[in-house]
Amino acid sequence: MFNPTTVWFVLGLIMALLEFAVPGVILIFFGVGAWIVAASTYFGLTGSFESQMLLFSISSILLFIFLRKWIKGKFCGHVSDVQDLTQNLDEFTGKSVVVIKDVIPEKPGGAVEFKGSTWNAVSDEYIKNGEFAIITEVDGITLKIKRK
Repeated sequence: MFNPTTVWFVLGLIMALLEFAVPGVILIFFGVGAWIVAASTYFGLTGSFESQMLLFSISSILLFIFLRKWIKGKFCGHVSDVQDLTQNLDEFTGKSVVVIKDVIPEKPGGAVEFKGSTWNAVSDEYIKNGEFAIITEVDGITLKIKRK
């Protein structure tokens, strides 16, 4: 009915694509595990469903355990092993920004300049254009700020 190689490959592709929607660097390891099973099934190394599930489980968990910290560190901007992999090098909290479009409480449309780029900004207080503010939180591409 269904070719197991194709099913495992598509399952791996779906998991790899879902990694972009679900943060945490988790699903990609299960996607790679599914691709490993697809390759082993293609070459006739795993014929039964039980052997495929066993290989999928073992390979996914081992990849997760041994590579997650390293890969997550690379996504946080780390380039050497001496850096603290738990620290996000792009951490914005506490940094100073300049308001370039008035930030009005409970109203979208505020903007700040940070690191040479324009960012959406929200705040619980009114902050005028030209004032300095401090980043208190990051939500995607929106910075939550407070008056400096």
